[in-house]
Amino acid sequence: MHQTTSVWLDRPRASYPALSGTPTYDVVVVGGGLTGLLTGLLLARSGQSTAVLEGRYVGAGASGNTTGKVSLLQGTKLSRMLSSNPPSVVRDYVTANQEGQAWLARFAKDHGVPVQERPAYTYATTRIGELRARAELTAAQVAGLDATWETETELPFEVRGAVRLADQLQLDAMHLLDAIAAAFIAEGGVLHERSRVVDLRRSGDGTRVVTREASATAGAVVLATNQPILLRHGFFARLKAERSYAAALRSSWTPHGMHLSSDPVAHSIRSLPVPGGDELLLVGGHGHPTGRSRATDRKLADLVGWARSTFPATELTHTWSAQDQRSMSTLPYVGPAFPGDERLFVATGFDKWGFTNAPAAALLLAKTILGPAADAELPGWRRAFSTWTPREVASSWRGLFYNAEVGAQLAGGYVRNGPRRPVAHSEVDGVEHDVSKVCPHLGGILRWNEAARSWDCPLHGSRFAPDGEVLDGPAVCGLKDVRPS
Repeated sequence: MHQTTSVWLDRPRASYPALSGTPTYDVVVVGGGLTGLLTGLLLARSGQSTAVLEGRYVGAGASGNTTGKVSLLQGTKLSRMLSSNPPSVVRDYVTANQEGQAWLARFAKDHGVPVQERPAYTYATTRIGELRARAELTAAQVAGLDATWETETELPFEVRGAVRLADQLQLDAMHLLDAIAAAFIAEGGVLHERSRVVDLRRSGDGTRVVTREASATAGAVVLATNQPILLRHGFFARLKAERSYAAALRSSWTPHGMHLSSDPVAHSIRSLPVPGGDELLLVGGHGHPTGRSRATDRKLADLVGWARSTFPATELTHTWSAQDQRSMSTLPYVGPAFPGDERLFVATGFDKWGFTNAPAAALLLAKTILGPAADAELPGWRRAFSTWTPREVASSWRGLFYNAEVGAQLAGGYVRNGPRRPVAHSEVDGVEHDVSKVCPHLGGILRWNEAARSWDCPLHGSRFAPDGEVLDGPAVCGLKDVRPS
């Protein structure tokens, strides 16, 4: 029987206490993934009293459910980016990712985190995929990357061609996160798990960060929660939440490189070294907008079926899913939640490429928060990560499309359920639950995700466990229990 958890999370792990009392810090970072921990580490190293608050456990979100690629070749992202951004901004994005990749490589070397240097490929097996891959080659070269076109690959099936970029990295996601958490604590940082933030309240010159059981006050707050929680900043209207699926298998064939297809149905392929000298085969793909697929178990089954029919002698060991955010500009949003605000910051929109974007975001956030007093010069590439920019106008059509979809999902949910109060009934491992089927964020009607065993909102991607507990924001409150008394 295979494990229904990320291969990275299937191990003993350290635990950290929940927030208690009413402490005060220079900075509170909300979110215990890669972005949050790295931001906390950089600030703690600079002498700032810093706490990281995680609603569940370190790595529970995107960072612990990734494929662990640290690559500047990112599928077809650069060509998509060029459709609504000038080449100079795309070059800034690549420069930021290069800096993030280099920082992560240095940290891994200094802290004994194993990293494998591998070539990255964007490959195509269909005509549409080939057109996309060739566009990506052009975009990569425009951005200054030494990418090449290959007519053959190591893959055990025919391809129409592939973009290749040498000297990229892959790693074990939780090995890295555990090392960053340990380094953060060694620098005097404070890490709390099971401390879900439910509100932010301005208090004098600071902000009070409220959890269910306690609160902390800070001069600056960073929301590093995949999608920024709460309503007031409106980032949920500029993002599209997407889920994708992954599996680990034992196979007689594993790749040397890291591969991602540009075809309409994307497939990710890489290897994972394991103790004893063997390797696992990691595959991913078959994604969809969160809450908008009626057959999520079919998505996962199709991915596993593709792997078993494509690669020899496979034995399934793990399956899992992940969630990330695509911005309407295709660029990350990193910086003040509101123009000119020096107390609340966000980091989001990494579009499945957090292991290069997160270090860059952490570097930018730390320098922004430390400010001129610490002689922290902001990086020249920062405009590619701006939270608010006139370039948003060029991609406003995408935002209108995103929000038209949201409106259709909101209306459709109530039409399907009629006038009765929607109840979310589930039975998992013999335990039944009846909770409200209405998302507390903006009232979307939830859909059951059989593959992830969660209730997912089709509006902005909030997710809930069968018992109603929050798994992913922007919602911060769980679902009400509606069992008959």
